[in-house]
Order: sequence, then C-alpha cells, then structure tokens
Amino acid sequence: MVYGITDLSTFILGTIFIVLLPGPNSVYVMTVASRWGVAAGYRGAAGIFVGDTILMLLSASGVASLLRSTPELFMALKYAGALYLCWLGLGLLRAAWRMWRNRGEAAGGAEEAAAAPSADGVRPFRTALLISLMNPKAILFFVSFFIQFVSPDYPHPALSFLILGAVVQVCSVLYLSALIYGGARLARAFRRRERLSAAAVGGVGGLFIGFSLKLAGASLG
Repeated sequence: MVYGITDLSTFILGTIFIVLLPGPNSVYVMTVASRWGVAAGYRGAAGIFVGDTILMLLSASGVASLLRSTPELFMALKYAGALYLCWLGLGLLRAAWRMWRNRGEAAGGAEEAAAAPSADGVRPFRTALLISLMNPKAILFFVSFFIQFVSPDYPHPALSFLILGAVVQVCSVLYLSALIYGGARLARAFRRRERLSAAAVGGVGGLFIGFSLKLAGASLG
C-alpha cells in the first residue's frame, strides 16, 4: 500500500480502460480540434480537465451521497444534461446539412464560411466544462471508483484522492492530446472531400443525440 492506495497498478490499468471508452467529452474535444484546430481543441480539453477536477472534489465532499438520497435532484441534473447534449447534437446536424447543401458551390461555400461560428464564438472551454459538469453519473462514478482504492485506515485520505485524481488527469491529458492531433489531421484530409466532411459532422451530431438518450435513461443504480 502506497500513500493509502491499496492497489495503484490496478487503478492505473482500470483508469486507462475507462478513459478510452468513447463519451461526449472526448468526442466533443476531437470535433472542436477537427473544425477549429489544435489550439481550440486544447481549450476544450481544459474545460474537461476543470470539470473533472470539480466533480472529483464534489465527490470527495459527499455530493454523490446527496444525489443518492435526493432522487429528484438527480433527475433534474440528468435531464438538464441530456437536453444540453441533444441541443449540441442538433446544432451539429444543422451544420452538416448546410455543408452538404453548399458542397461544390464556390459562392455558397464562401457564404457558409463567413456565416460559420468561430472557435471564440463557440467557446469550447465553456461548452466542454458544461458537458463535463452536467453529468450526475460522473459524480457517482468518481466516488464509487475511487473509494475502492483508498484504505479507510490511512490518516490522510485527501493525499490518496489527490494522487488518484492526478493519475486520472494524466491519462486524460494523453488521450485527449491524441484525439486533438488526430482530429486536426483528419480535418486536413477531409477538407477537399466535402461530402465526407459533412457526413462526419452529421455522424458526430448523431452521437451526441445518442449520448443524450443514454443519459436520459440512466439511473442511480
């Protein structure tokens, strides 16, 4: 046992597998990088890092227990998060339709480029932060996952949680960095393939709507 952590190697392995699971956070960051570049992708990633840190702190302070004991609060957060993801998905579907409709038209493409929001207009940090925070299941996940690896007899549990949180964030930084650079590279490949680019944006929009339906059906169990 190191610093009150019962099995650090198992925790690291489990965290890697969990981080690699596709979800709205990672998909959003990759989409931002593919549409507005690496810098915008990292602004979105920063929102995820801050959101996850807040969730870990809330979990350690007992908010997860409050959600378990107050189903109404859980339901309100759950549906708010689902509606937000659905709204993002519909926005991406509208953008994909405009791209498809204006494909191959120089004038239409110029008009679309002028009308398209910039990364600053989209505010990837704020959007990613909201995506991260508006997921009550994440709070429950953090507390249920962390608690398995912290010894109840260790006199400084805050240090244990700090180390475990740092492990999660390092894994997240590495994974999101790969997605950011991968998304930017895919964008360069898709730039001259208008139909493929529109289909990709529409596919991501469909994913977000799917995430929203999955979140809406989530339970406390």
